[in-house]
Amino acid sequence: MSYQQAPKVLVTGGAGFLGSHLCDRLIARGEDVLCVDNFYTGSKRNVDQLIDHHRFELMRHDVTFPLYVEVNRIFNLACPASPIHYQHDPVQTTKTSVHGAINMLGLAKRVGARILQASTSEVYGDPEVHPQQEGYWGRVNPIGIRSCYDEGKRCAETLFFDYRRQHNLEIKVVRIFNTYGPRMHPHDGRVVSNFIVQALQGEDITIYGDGSQTRSFCYVDDLVEAILRTMDTPAEFTGPVNIGNPGEFTMIELAEMVLRLTGSKSRLVRQPLPQDDPKQRQPDISLAKSALGWEPKVSLEDGLKETIAYFKRLLQA
Repeated sequence: MSYQQAPKVLVTGGAGFLGSHLCDRLIARGEDVLCVDNFYTGSKRNVDQLIDHHRFELMRHDVTFPLYVEVNRIFNLACPASPIHYQHDPVQTTKTSVHGAINMLGLAKRVGARILQASTSEVYGDPEVHPQQEGYWGRVNPIGIRSCYDEGKRCAETLFFDYRRQHNLEIKVVRIFNTYGPRMHPHDGRVVSNFIVQALQGEDITIYGDGSQTRSFCYVDDLVEAILRTMDTPAEFTGPVNIGNPGEFTMIELAEMVLRLTGSKSRLVRQPLPQDDPKQRQPDISLAKSALGWEPKVSLEDGLKETIAYFKRLLQA
């Protein structure tokens, strides 16, 4: 395959929840897309609608190994993002963040590609400031059970900015806050999918702690729009930039909304709070508003309706 014929956009983790929605949008924009995934948490089902598209190519590959392709832009989304999955093999999780970043940055350097890193609000750990701004350095336990993900992503950010300083690479870094929507893994342990699946199956809804801890939930379509806008910013804009929905909800409020929208009679039951689980999480999106002209549009209720409909179809299949 010659360079002129090669896909121009690489999406690692492209068969995952976020990655598959990003691939959809890129194809809709007329881009040639190479989707790379090792299918640890991603699924071919997530990209079924694209498999026969002439601008789409799917490759099984693990980013902890080098990749030799010709592309103009790289979206590096590869890494399990839910505690159940990233704690199952914490060493591999760290490798995916760190070795994956090194390999994708090396590819970007070789071909002169612009590259975007999907980082996370977890770089802020259990924050002492609220809401969290990009200038906050975070409060992460480096030896805790979540640190394989938190510190892996922090190290990936370090590598991105060092490659920029040392090799003048065009980089973009987005810090993604809690995101939800269709194609979430039904058993990923994240609170939105947990609550919806439990409610639809009539099971007890598990609340950790007293349910007063907060999260801010961004619908996947809004988030993908922010990722695309970040990649399209001028070269001098690197981020990191928070992308998420600043609307803040307690776990009790989320559970009650899910019960109302599903019509479920499930009971709320309480379990101990997991180690290092943040008490508050809310993005300050001032930078996203000013630099990207972006803010989320989909309300939590509207987004939950779409997500519940997806899980209903999935559970009935």
